[in-house]
Amino acid sequence: MCLAVPSKIVSINNLVATVDVYGARRDISLFLMPEDVNVGDYVLVHAGFAIQKVDEEAAEESLRFIQNILEETEQDS
Repeated sequence: MCLAVPSKIVSINNLVATVDVYGARRDISLFLMPEDVNVGDYVLVHAGFAIQKVDEEAAEESLRFIQNILEETEQDS
């Protein structure tokens, strides 16, 4: 099973973007993106590649869902 994580673009340099998820930043490739993206956009990232642009509201909802799962998992430990 694969999970693509919604990530917010904080900078772009050619085909490499720096994205932020929960304060963690990493560089990802924009090579596979079928459309243009800008700083502030959310993209789904899988295996180091942005694969799809997503609506901000949908991205934030997904991130809240992931955060809730993480918190529940920590409580069960």
